[in-house]
Amino acid sequence: MGLGLFIIMIAVGAILTFASDWELAAVDLDLVGLILMGVGLLGTAVYTSVLRRRRMVVPPVAPTVTDDRCDLL
Repeated sequence: MGLGLFIIMIAVGAILTFASDWELAAVDLDLVGLILMGVGLLGTAVYTSVLRRRRMVVPPVAPTVTDDRCDLL
């Protein structure tokens, strides 16, 4: 599941809640839309916090300098 899925859930939930006038006998579409928007927002928050942890910048290791000179007599 990626960030796009959570954004789609928010959009579908908003459409079901605010833009549809469908009536189903056994399902309250306004409540389903609110649940989808809530899950989408929660998923987005969790996904971005996990992604922030993955992108922690580790400072580069300093290069090791070796002395390759050959002392000739």
